[in-house]
Amino acid sequence: MSKVDREATDAKDAEPPEETQRLNPAMVAAKAKVADAQVTATDPNLKETPKAPPVVPAGEDAKSDDAKAKTGDAKAKSDDAEPDALSIGQRASAWAKRNVDPLIGVGIALVYVAWLLGTARSLGFSRDEGFYFSASGEYERWFKLLFSTPSKAFERTVIDPIWAANHEHPSLMKSLFALSHHFLWQKWKIFEDQSTAFRFPGMLSMGLALAITYVFGARAFSRRAGIIAAVALGLMPNVFYHAHLACFDVPIMAMWITCIFTYWCAEKEGGLGWALAAGVMYGLTLETKHNAWMLPAVFLPHAVLVHGRAMAAETSKTARLPVPATLIAMATIGPAVFLALWPWLWNDTLPRIQEYVNFHLHHDYYNIEFLGVTYFGPPSPKSYMPVMIAATVPTVTLVLFAIGAFDRARVLAARFAGWFGRTFERALPWPKKTPATDPLHTDTLLFLSLSVPLAVFLLPRTPIFGGTKHWITAYPALALFAGRGFDLVATRIEALLREKTTLDATKRSWALAFVGAITFLAPFAVTRHSHPFGLSAYVPFFGGTAGGADLGLNRQFWGFTTQSLDPWFRENTKPGDTVYIMDTAWQSWQRMIDEKRTPPWLRGVGSPAEAEISIVHHEQHINEIDYNIWTEYGTAAPEYVLTHDGVPIVSVYRRPHGLLRGRGRNR
Repeated sequence: MSKVDREATDAKDAEPPEETQRLNPAMVAAKAKVADAQVTATDPNLKETPKAPPVVPAGEDAKSDDAKAKTGDAKAKSDDAEPDALSIGQRASAWAKRNVDPLIGVGIALVYVAWLLGTARSLGFSRDEGFYFSASGEYERWFKLLFSTPSKAFERTVIDPIWAANHEHPSLMKSLFALSHHFLWQKWKIFEDQSTAFRFPGMLSMGLALAITYVFGARAFSRRAGIIAAVALGLMPNVFYHAHLACFDVPIMAMWITCIFTYWCAEKEGGLGWALAAGVMYGLTLETKHNAWMLPAVFLPHAVLVHGRAMAAETSKTARLPVPATLIAMATIGPAVFLALWPWLWNDTLPRIQEYVNFHLHHDYYNIEFLGVTYFGPPSPKSYMPVMIAATVPTVTLVLFAIGAFDRARVLAARFAGWFGRTFERALPWPKKTPATDPLHTDTLLFLSLSVPLAVFLLPRTPIFGGTKHWITAYPALALFAGRGFDLVATRIEALLREKTTLDATKRSWALAFVGAITFLAPFAVTRHSHPFGLSAYVPFFGGTAGGADLGLNRQFWGFTTQSLDPWFRENTKPGDTVYIMDTAWQSWQRMIDEKRTPPWLRGVGSPAEAEISIVHHEQHINEIDYNIWTEYGTAAPEYVLTHDGVPIVSVYRRPHGLLRGRGRNR
């Protein structure tokens, strides 16, 4: 070995081993302590150990520029700063960065709720709202007693008379309606109209649905997919209509997707806390509407898919079947929350639960018009649900849904084919490359959350009298797949812009934002134009409102369009006039009178024979009311017809001057 080689070898041996050069915090801290002690022993007057020059990790070029070194020092100080040393602005900024997705979701929700509040006054009251206004007023009496005399509120003689009101439905939303009315109208005077205070919890539910849909989409796919999913869900005319109401349909949609998202997070994050959260969330969903009893059909197959192999292995070893903690929590805490929040069930619990179950298992089959035929009983036409979805959900949303759902179905099929080939040691021609596995099986969960509420309405005896509101719980998953579909299209457009243009990244982003805006311009226009006749609205592909009427699809139900006659009533009626209110619930009519949504000088009556003026809400099965009025008034010509896009919605008849009641039929 030459002298030079020996010197190189000696120098190499003299270097500290690689282990000591690693930036191990514990090792560095220990060595720093020893060095401080040594320096202090040598010079007791030294107060601070001189700072060592910054360590440059291996493979990184040393920074020779003094400005860069100063920037690096400043960044290191900022990163290493203790939380207490940060300003309020820095803390807020750091918190916002950690919670950007929830903040975006809340922002979307607030904008939409503001839109709902801005349009609430022009929307009349549905029949069901009248019943829930009345029941919530009763529940409010109980809450006032609870706040003032808690012990009295828990006596059976108090609970049973109050909570008997509308006891065929769970109490959560009606309780929230009552509390909102008590605090936001009666106590704090935030809302001018009582009805807006009653409706506000339902509007907040829509905000929750949008926020969770966004966050779910952002975490499952991408932020862009989440935003598009939330926008797609909000821009459905039927959903926009129902989002205004003091009813349960939008709330159960919100709780449905929130419960599924909470379950997904519990499976993803693990731990007792998330399992308990899933249990509580399922209880709140049960307490919202009976649709929640369908959720086990979503969770059980998914849990078997996620945990099946581990469950089988454990069972073979111990002869016991392990159950995931999330399912245990939902099966135990869920019903407990359901019972705890519904005072009606606190007494005679089992008989009352049985009554509740029987009511919904044997629900009355109300009529519905479909393709020119009114169905008064089962079986329901199997084409009703798919045709109504196609006719009421914006077509562009359905196209994006088809793209996204096909993509995720293809991925699921490819994963299955890969598993099949590995398990049975057979080479399959497809796929060439198996997609990465997803231990959470998110795609399957979304397909289940979409298909379970839809499948029920393919059964022959399922009532369909409420139209699209019955399967509204499927719409968040539909919107999530639409968000994924837009993501795929946008990714392709972005690639084309990169290849075919000279646009930089910022301009490409703006171009894609413009594409998104244009994509949902038509759904926004259709949704906005549908108000306040949301149940009469059909998508342009079906010819709009006129096309739906020509096809023989329902124009409305619930009698909520009565309020839209207000301008005519004010110009053409006088104090003392009586009005046959037809399909409007009495509680709804009284609320309109109280809030001056219709002239307070009018008096509602229960038949054309008692009325100077009669109205007819146009539904096929109500044609007989027209005939009765023609006979009673001696004329078939209405004095006024309220229309939407040229389609008759409500006809108004007036008794001819001087014609006595009951005389028209004798002509």
